[in-house]
Amino acid sequence: MSYFRGGVHLKTNKELTRSLQIKNAQIPSKVFIPLVQHMGVPCENVVQVADSVKKGTTIGRCDKFVGASIHSSISGKVLKIEKWNHPVFDCYDGVWIENDGKEESEKFEKSNFQTSDVHTIRKRIQQAGVVGMGGAGFPTHVKLSPPHEKKIEVLIINGAECEPYITSDYRLMLENPKQIWKGVRWMAKALGVNKAILAIEDDKKECLDSMSKNISFDGLDIQVKVLPVMYPQGAEKQVIFALTGKEVPSGGGLPMDVGVVVQNVGTCFAVHQALDEGKPLYERIVTVTGKGVKNPSNLRVRIGTTFKDCIEQCGGLTEDAYSIVSGGPMMGIAQHTMDTPVIKGTSAILVLTKEDVHQQEEMRCIRCGRCIRSCPIMLSPTLLAGFIKKENLDLAKRYNVIDCIECGCCDFVCPSHIPLVHWLKFGKMLLRDKK
Repeated sequence: MSYFRGGVHLKTNKELTRSLQIKNAQIPSKVFIPLVQHMGVPCENVVQVADSVKKGTTIGRCDKFVGASIHSSISGKVLKIEKWNHPVFDCYDGVWIENDGKEESEKFEKSNFQTSDVHTIRKRIQQAGVVGMGGAGFPTHVKLSPPHEKKIEVLIINGAECEPYITSDYRLMLENPKQIWKGVRWMAKALGVNKAILAIEDDKKECLDSMSKNISFDGLDIQVKVLPVMYPQGAEKQVIFALTGKEVPSGGGLPMDVGVVVQNVGTCFAVHQALDEGKPLYERIVTVTGKGVKNPSNLRVRIGTTFKDCIEQCGGLTEDAYSIVSGGPMMGIAQHTMDTPVIKGTSAILVLTKEDVHQQEEMRCIRCGRCIRSCPIMLSPTLLAGFIKKENLDLAKRYNVIDCIECGCCDFVCPSHIPLVHWLKFGKMLLRDKK
């Protein structure tokens, strides 16, 4: 097996949902669909109050390259356009749509694999609003459009899903392996590569069998590789190093700089739907889990459904529910309300109990070096946090704070309970604001 440097072993807690099949969530009476759901340029709304829409109607459009369209997830009428809760940005503009119960859908145009050229494939993926489904939300067509001087040699399909509790990718690989491979085939054609590697962690051997048995096309050199269970194995730079031995350059380098593109299995599935079915991205698989939920589940959820609706469909909260997180416990974002909408990047809704949440007093650094040994980027988190506390951003930049992937390993191992990731995130934000 291949290893990356650093990282931590975590209790996965995936047993809460890994055996549970994906269920269709109830379609909500109304949805709030934010106009920013990806990294890059936000969308402009292209609907007005009282407009009628169908499933798949474009309601937000971005004409810039780094952007992706946003679509209605239900049929109904536009109620209002306003700022409301957002799981990442706290509050953002979006469109309220009231469900008319008709489930009317736009007519979706399918693409022909043999006759579609590279430009058409990329354009269709952008129009369908496909973004990275692993959480980062980077527009997929952008990753499939490397500059001519960046020759891509291999497409890595990321099925590691290393965040504790989350099993949405796991279930997708078990239940829809053929559809994932169809998406891979489209992506390989868009990139002009003839080699793809599927990465699966060692604790997902059922997925290994499912995915290996369902490779149903020729013309692409496909390898399925097993990786050790180690967090953050699914992070882009770590999975590239583990599989190829290549290091993405420090200081803002990209996987394409080392001839690699990485796509999540959920993104492959979305690309299949966009091209083979013509279906825009308006729903996704969400793991609703944690000891604070009565009946943890894997749900297929319409974008814009609130966390509250999802949790109620899982039996509601337990009496000792304490904290709600969008995503997993390591990289997820704590929410201040359940009236938060599911967006394209919402892989999980995690409800922790008070027993799960350890709030401990911060103490002085004892120079143990554990944060350095656990950092998969080989940064010195405590040193960087000290620079940022003293507002010395030049030194923080010189010591590569911008390379931090915010995985949380340093926080996890720190015996002094110093909120290192908080400080590194803050420093990165200040450096971005200086530009």
